[in-house]
Amino acid sequence: MKAAARERKPRHSNGRAAAAAAKNLSKVEPGRHLAVVRLFPACLLALLICLCVVKFFSSLSSQSQRIGTRSRMVSSWEGSASTNVPRIPVAPLIMGRVDEDISTRSPELGSVFKNENFKNGTDSENKSRSERQVAISTENDPPPGKEESLTKSPQTAVSESEAPKPKSKISCDDKSKDEGFPYARPIVCHLSGDVRVSPATSSVTLTMPLQQGEAAARRIRPYARRDDFLLPLVREVAITSAASEGDAPSCNVSHGVPAVIFSIGGYTGNFFHDMADVLVPLYLTTFHFKGKVQLFVANYKQWWIQKYKPVLRRLSHRAVVDFDSDGDVHCFDHVIVGLVRDRDLILGQHPTRNPKGYTMVDFTRFLRHAYGLRRDKPMVLGETSGKKPRMLIISRRRTRKLLNLRQVAAMARELGFEVVVSEAGVGGGSGGVKRFASAVNSCDVLVGVHGAGLTNQAFLPRGGVVVQIVPWGRMEWMATNFYGAPAAAMELSTWSTRGARRAAWRGGTRGSTPCSGTPWASMARGGRRSLTSS
Repeated sequence: MKAAARERKPRHSNGRAAAAAAKNLSKVEPGRHLAVVRLFPACLLALLICLCVVKFFSSLSSQSQRIGTRSRMVSSWEGSASTNVPRIPVAPLIMGRVDEDISTRSPELGSVFKNENFKNGTDSENKSRSERQVAISTENDPPPGKEESLTKSPQTAVSESEAPKPKSKISCDDKSKDEGFPYARPIVCHLSGDVRVSPATSSVTLTMPLQQGEAAARRIRPYARRDDFLLPLVREVAITSAASEGDAPSCNVSHGVPAVIFSIGGYTGNFFHDMADVLVPLYLTTFHFKGKVQLFVANYKQWWIQKYKPVLRRLSHRAVVDFDSDGDVHCFDHVIVGLVRDRDLILGQHPTRNPKGYTMVDFTRFLRHAYGLRRDKPMVLGETSGKKPRMLIISRRRTRKLLNLRQVAAMARELGFEVVVSEAGVGGGSGGVKRFASAVNSCDVLVGVHGAGLTNQAFLPRGGVVVQIVPWGRMEWMATNFYGAPAAAMELSTWSTRGARRAAWRGGTRGSTPCSGTPWASMARGGRRSLTSS
């Protein structure tokens, strides 16, 4: 019983503590109620302020939306008016939104042609050129960082009809001869302005209003040699003029580069004439365009184009157009009909025909780059131990061939040369030309009978030696002007000799002979052995 009594004592003590706590709590409650009563008005005031702030910002947002809607309505009305309603110049509605890019709605500034050949279909409805959209070439784009000056200025959105057109002009170089040169020069015509090229009608039309000059009409053959025998071999091109754009053929292809029209008829197929009548004049006419030129080829031959593809690609970055079969009408600002030429395999100084001052040294460097030829100078004797200078002897199977070719090759080997004998032009296509060009470029001396094969001297490294064997028959003038003078212009040392026992060697005066002081040079000066040709 005593133990139970002791156990109940804590319970009584706990009851007393709970009663005391309840008493204390009843004393604190009035203070808490007083604090809540005091804070309630402040909370209401803060809530009211928040509601006012939210309402204020929501009103501002709705007002800005109404302004934007009205602005878009103005812009939409203006866009529809540009197509259906004549625009009033003084209308202030265009200023509805100052941050709008006005030029994006301009057909003049919004048209950018990125096709490589600059083809478009803007002429399908036979509209005049003034009504067509202006084609802005990517080649004339502004430099980076200055695009805004072109696209965001309202003053630049000017239609083509408002821009001043270039004055139409045609000029033809029809000088008949040069003093001391018996061949007449080909006619070359330059046309500037609105020029339309129509291969289907074999015509080039220049839009030339009557107030700018008299009507121009002539027919020329765009081959870089004038010869009566060439008349049936070269296609004729008519140059005409139109008094208005409506009288000219309608364009369906526009170009942002100049054009050159030339023929590969005539005597092409012979390596000498390929170089003298086409490649050298084409270089003189187009190289300064730096690849930005369109070539039109008359008397088109696919095998010829393929054969000289490396050269044509380096002169023009665009695909060649077949002037015989193309059915489009092409628009240009500048067209050259024909090729500018000098003498055979010669580039002389001239203020109009050669204003850039190109030389045959420049042309041979261009050829080496086109065909990937590495050597630009011959070997120097003694520079590399055990290495011999190389000699290439061009053989011929039919006419003007060396009857004692084996003896000549054996003699050259005795004198210290590494001798290579090959026929020029072996193999077709560009691969054949490149293989033989590489063989010539690997040699220091080129030996051959007067003929087209000696044209390969253009692939020799600068400072090499050319030995020309001249047959009987009063061919000295041709030997000198076709190969001797061009070799000197290429800064090659030249030697010439007759066949049979009369050996008359003439040394070149320009550059240094890499074989000077060698047994070959002493043999050349002494002429102790004969070269027999037929």
